[in-house]
Amino acid sequence: MSAYEGSELLKKVERYEAAVKELQAAHEDVKGVLIEAILFDRWQTLGEQLGFQAEAPRKEEPNRDLAQLNQQISAMSDAWSR
Repeated sequence: MSAYEGSELLKKVERYEAAVKELQAAHEDVKGVLIEAILFDRWQTLGEQLGFQAEAPRKEEPNRDLAQLNQQISAMSDAWSR
């Protein structure tokens, strides 16, 4: 094996080792997400067995605050104009 071939082989091994580390990190990330989901589902099941009910998530209404603010501004303008 020439020095060039040895150098190329070393580069390929380094790339392989980096890919394995990246795959292991991705595996741990996915595992963490799945465990969280499973634990959350189990937590909800236990809560239901104990008689608790989960609240439905509220929808965000970004324009609600803006509309309320506009009403307050209109009321202040009317009060100042009198």
